[in-house]
Amino acid sequence: MVTMRLVKSEDLNHHGTLFAGRTAEWFVESGFIAAASLLNPQNIVCLKIHGMFFTKPAISGDVLKFSSKVVFAGRTSLVSYIHVENNGAEKPLVDGFVTFIHVNENTRPSPHFLEINPVTEEDKYLYEAAKNLRTK
Repeated sequence: MVTMRLVKSEDLNHHGTLFAGRTAEWFVESGFIAAASLLNPQNIVCLKIHGMFFTKPAISGDVLKFSSKVVFAGRTSLVSYIHVENNGAEKPLVDGFVTFIHVNENTRPSPHFLEINPVTEEDKYLYEAAKNLRTK
């Protein structure tokens, strides 16, 4: 899944760069959209952001591309990987993982019966990285 965001003046911190809190909001939203493409969005809640590693700042006027995909599925959990590019730069601005939980109508964890089968080398790497997040 791909979503795009324009960094505007109201998204900036006191240094004139993109506020990490706004980035976290967009980051989780992007991961949620990937999870919601596989399950009913009414049954998905965010459990944890496993890290947003920033490599450089973004400024007003930058166009950010959030690419996300579900890379791991547990019994009730889904882990999305999110990769953020700034104006097509080679190195990501931010990347990391977010875990979501599939819940029932009473917001209790509920099995989703999904299975993720990685095919590419990158998908296999992300699958293992996401799987290892469960032990941290």
